[in-house]
Amino acid sequence: MHKYLLASLLLLSTPASVLAQNVEFSKDQFGNDKDGLKAALKEIKLGDEFYDLDPARYEQALPHYLAAQKFNPNNAQLNYKIGDSYLHSGFKPRALEYLQKAYQLNPDVDPRIHYALGRGLHLNGKWDEAIAEYKRATPASGSKNTAGFTQDIQKKIRECENGRKLAAKPSRVFIDNAGPGVNSPYPEYGPVITADESVILFTSRRPGSTGEQKDPETGGFMEDIYTSTRTTKGSWVDARNLGEGVNTDGHDATVGLSPDGQRLLVYMEDNGGDLHEANLRGAEWRKPQKLGSRINSKYHESSAAYTPDGRSLYFVTDKEGGLGGRDIYKIEMEGRGPAQNLGSVINTQYGEEGVFLHPDGKTMYFSSEGHNSMGGYDIFKSVFENGKWSQPENLGWPINTPDDDVFFVISASGRHGYYSSFRDDGLGSKDIYQITFLGPEKPPVLSQEDQLLASRVQPVKETLLAPPVAIVAAQVTILKGVVTDEASKQPIEATIDVVDNSLNQTIASFQSNAQSGRYLVSLPSGVNYGIVVRKDGYLFHSENFDLPAKAAYAEVVKDIALKKLDVGVKVVLNNIFFDFDKATLRKESTNELERLQKLLVETPALRLEISGHTDNVGKAEYNKDLSQRRAKAVVDYLVAKGIDKGRLTFAGYGDSQPVASNASKAGRQLNRRTEFKVTGK
Repeated sequence: MHKYLLASLLLLSTPASVLAQNVEFSKDQFGNDKDGLKAALKEIKLGDEFYDLDPARYEQALPHYLAAQKFNPNNAQLNYKIGDSYLHSGFKPRALEYLQKAYQLNPDVDPRIHYALGRGLHLNGKWDEAIAEYKRATPASGSKNTAGFTQDIQKKIRECENGRKLAAKPSRVFIDNAGPGVNSPYPEYGPVITADESVILFTSRRPGSTGEQKDPETGGFMEDIYTSTRTTKGSWVDARNLGEGVNTDGHDATVGLSPDGQRLLVYMEDNGGDLHEANLRGAEWRKPQKLGSRINSKYHESSAAYTPDGRSLYFVTDKEGGLGGRDIYKIEMEGRGPAQNLGSVINTQYGEEGVFLHPDGKTMYFSSEGHNSMGGYDIFKSVFENGKWSQPENLGWPINTPDDDVFFVISASGRHGYYSSFRDDGLGSKDIYQITFLGPEKPPVLSQEDQLLASRVQPVKETLLAPPVAIVAAQVTILKGVVTDEASKQPIEATIDVVDNSLNQTIASFQSNAQSGRYLVSLPSGVNYGIVVRKDGYLFHSENFDLPAKAAYAEVVKDIALKKLDVGVKVVLNNIFFDFDKATLRKESTNELERLQKLLVETPALRLEISGHTDNVGKAEYNKDLSQRRAKAVVDYLVAKGIDKGRLTFAGYGDSQPVASNASKAGRQLNRRTEFKVTGK
C-alpha cells in the first residue's frame, strides 16, 4: 500500500480525542512570540479575577478568555472556562463548542465536564446526547450534597425528555425581532403592552440611562424604562426614556401594565426588591408609589399583573410559606385580607415567575421551572373555569427553549405575544421579539371526485372536504376611543364606569387620559355591560354591550362627546330595557334608572321629558302607543323613588324621530331607544 494512503487511513481511523493535543501557555510552545504569550497570560489573569469571585462574574470574564483563546485555541482549561462562562451568560448555547473542544483536548479537564457537556447539549436541543452526558456526570469530589446533585440530574433528564416530546410537535408560530425602534445593541427585556398593542413599555440597559451609572456587579448600564408606539404599518417608532418621573439612578424595571396603559407596575431594588405603581397623567408618568405591605415584604417581589378590572393583582414573591422557590399569589387591592397562594395546580416546588393575566380575565400566562418544562423557566398557560385553574399547558417549542423563557405578554386578540430572547438575529444582546400565533395546521383538502380506478365499476362522485381549522379567538371585546366636550371638541378627562347590568353592580372604573381624552376598556365575554361616561358639569353618557359567553374577540372604536346640562339637550339611555313588545322594565335597567334618579336629586331644578322611540317595523299607531307606555314606565319608576311628578313629562314618538336609517338591523336597533331631554334647569 502506498505510504501516503496508509497514513491517511490511519489518520481517519484515529479518534479525535487522540488527534487533539492540549497546548499549554508556555515558553516551550510559544517561545517565538513572547509578546503574544505575555498578552495572552495577562488576559487569562484578568479573566480569572472575575471567574474566581464569589459569586463569579462570568460575563465580565468572557472577553478576556476569548482574547487569550485567539492566541491559543487549543488549551483545554481555557476552553472549559469559556464554555462554563457561556453557560452562565445570556448566550448559553454557545458554550457547547468550547466544552466539546475542552473534552477533546483533555477528557479529565475538570470533574464537572460531563455535567457541563450535558448542559451544553441540553441548551442546544440535543436531547438524547444530553441525557447520555447527564448520566455520566458525577458530583464534585468531597461534595456534601450528593442527594441534591442526584435530584438535579434527574430533573435535567426529565427536562430533556419533555423537550424531545415538545420539539416533535412544534407550535405554529412566527417569531420576529421587534426591530430597531425597540431593540438596541444592549439588553432589552420585560415588555408590557396595552391590550390593543398600540403602546409597548420595556426595560433596557442602554447608554443614556437616568444618572448614566453602571452596575458595579455586571458592568452594564443601570436598568431604565422605555416606551414606544406602533405605527399604522405595524413597526415601532424609536423608543424614548420615560425620564426622571419614573426612572431613578438605580435599577427600574417594567413589571406590568393595565390594559388601557394608564397604570404601570415597576420593580425597584429597595427592601430586597419591591413593587411600585406609577400613573399616567396626560403625557407624563407620575413618580412610582410603593405598593402596600400586603404585597411587598422583606423578601423579593419580582413581577405582577393587574386583573382587567384593576381591582386585583397577581404577583410573584419568594416569601416564606410558599410551595417552592417563588410562588404566584392573588390579592384584592382595596381589600384587607392577606394575599392568597394560587395553590399546587399552578405553583410547584420549583420557581414560578413572570405572571400575566389576559384581558379576558380568566387566562393566565406565567413561567415555571416545574410542570413539564424543557429546561429553566418555560412559559405556561392556564384558564380559570368552574372555580379552579386548569392544568398548565406548555406553550411549546420554539416559543419555549431549554433556556429561561420569562416575562411573556399577549395582546387582547391573542394573535401576538411578546417576550425577550437571545437569538441569532438579535441586534447585539437580549432583544424583544413578537410571536405571531398561526393556530392549528389546516389539514389538506382532498378531492376524490371522478377518480376512476380499475377495481371500481362506477366513478366516485363524492367530494370530501376537511373541516376548517380556525385560530382560537380570545373571548373579549376592546372598547376604545376619545372622550371630548361636545361643544369645544376638546379632549377631557372623564370617569368610565363598567356596570354588570344583571347584577346591578359597578365592576370597574377607569379614567380617560387627561391630555388626549383616550380611553380603553377590556370587556370579557359573558356579561351584559353598561358603560357610563361621566364628569362633573356634564350629563352622563351610556352605552350597552351585551356580550354572549362565547363572543369572539372584537375591537370597537367609540368616540364619546359629553354634553353640558342645557335646556334642549338630549341623552339616550342605552341601558334601559323592556320585555319584548311590552312596557315592563327589566331588572337590567336598574342601574341606569338609579343613575337618572341621582341626577334629578343632585340637580333640584332639573326638569326632564322622558321619551320613547321605535323603529318602523309594525303599524305606526301601535309603535307610538308602545313607546309612550314605555316612557311612562320610566316616569312612574322615578316618581315611586321620590322624584316630584311635576318635574317630569313623558311622550311616545314611535318611529317619527329616527336617528339612523331603518334599512339596516343596526339602524333599527339605534332607533329603538329611550332618551331624556332637558326642559328646564
